[in-house]
Amino acid sequence: MTIFPWTRRLAALSMLSAVALTAVHAHGANTSVASDMNVLAQKVRATNGRFENVATATAEGYAPIPCASGITGGAMGIHYVNAAYLKDDAVDLAKPEAVMYEPMADGMLKLVAVEYITSKGPASLEGQLFNFNSAPNRYGLGAFYELHVWAWKKNPTGTFADMNPTVSCDAMRMGD
Repeated sequence: MTIFPWTRRLAALSMLSAVALTAVHAHGANTSVASDMNVLAQKVRATNGRFENVATATAEGYAPIPCASGITGGAMGIHYVNAAYLKDDAVDLAKPEAVMYEPMADGMLKLVAVEYITSKGPASLEGQLFNFNSAPNRYGLGAFYELHVWAWKKNPTGTFADMNPTVSCDAMRMGD
């Protein structure tokens, strides 16, 4: 059997194409998984994971306010607010103005999100725009900009939505 030089090149080219296609497919699969993850939420989780322990939040000057429920369902949870950060208007990834916990049936508090708040705007964090809240508002604050980041509990309405339909304040009511 005679093998022509061009058939070797064709076979080699076919093999290289198959290897390249496999590599691209594998890389594409990894990229699509990574693209499903929100980069800002990952940074928030990595930077603020210390707050999984509520004692850390209180040691850093955060104090609780009542559990916030939505009028159409869902909740934000119990906000632990740092008054000094609330007053300084600085937006710092490692210093959220509020740390949010969902009350659990066993009495524990589970970290679900953080909230960044400033009166200076329009505001953004790592390119993510804040929401504007006018005054008067239910918080008794002047007009402000806020950004919730649901970094520990998935929010079906969005990583940056205010209310999370899967969070509840019901465990607080059961303890009352």
